[in-house]
Amino acid sequence: MTEMIQLLPQTRTPRFEVRFAETEAEILATQQLRYRIFAGELGAQIDGGDAGIDADQYDGHCRHLMVRDADSGEIVACTRILTDAAAERAGGFYSESEFDLEMIRALPGRVMEIGRTCVAAEHRSGAVIATLWQGIAETITREGYDYLFGCASIGLEDGGAAAHSILETLRGKYMTAASQRVRPYYPLPLADRRPEGAVRMPPLLKAYVSLGAKACGEAYWDRDFNCADVFMLLNVSDLNPRYARHFLGKGRSEAREAVALA
Repeated sequence: MTEMIQLLPQTRTPRFEVRFAETEAEILATQQLRYRIFAGELGAQIDGGDAGIDADQYDGHCRHLMVRDADSGEIVACTRILTDAAAERAGGFYSESEFDLEMIRALPGRVMEIGRTCVAAEHRSGAVIATLWQGIAETITREGYDYLFGCASIGLEDGGAAAHSILETLRGKYMTAASQRVRPYYPLPLADRRPEGAVRMPPLLKAYVSLGAKACGEAYWDRDFNCADVFMLLNVSDLNPRYARHFLGKGRSEAREAVALA
């Protein structure tokens, strides 16, 4: 008689894990990743080049959220979170160097800013970005924030043609009401030509709009980073219900499917 063997279901360990940096070495690793992408890949002019790190006066007031590859131990994505309380100690939000944020101060409830978000080139997939957003969503719900905001960048390698095409889409579908606009200190200049071929939203910007965030007006021209920064605002109560089910209480494997990036 053939013996019947019942196999117990195996729990698969996620390849990517998200958590806050807990040591100076981990914070340094996020700053090094930022430098490799912003300076090395995008050509941004960043202080700290000799040390190979991207750091500024806000880092000490932020919590640094990172995605780690469990197979290699490498930190493959990160963002930093500056809460409303921490911003008071820091002298303001990072975005205030680019935009007039008077509107943010008038919002009811608690707010937090995410910034310096980046993903290693070889890991720019739905899995990694969704894992990062899972960590952000857990922070929002655990600590009771009402609004999330931050800048999503669009590269200007083509002289701004693609950026203006994306901004036109945002104006038509994903713009806040006039009462929730911010003013860029250096608006993006007009492009002298149309983009060649189809234009795709950068992954971070696409994740924002998928979650239900809205653009708060025209983009800021970041000449150091050669990009257009779009100020995005997410009212947590407006979170897209489809994605809320995945991010607020569901597993990361489901979250990965929720923000599958084209």
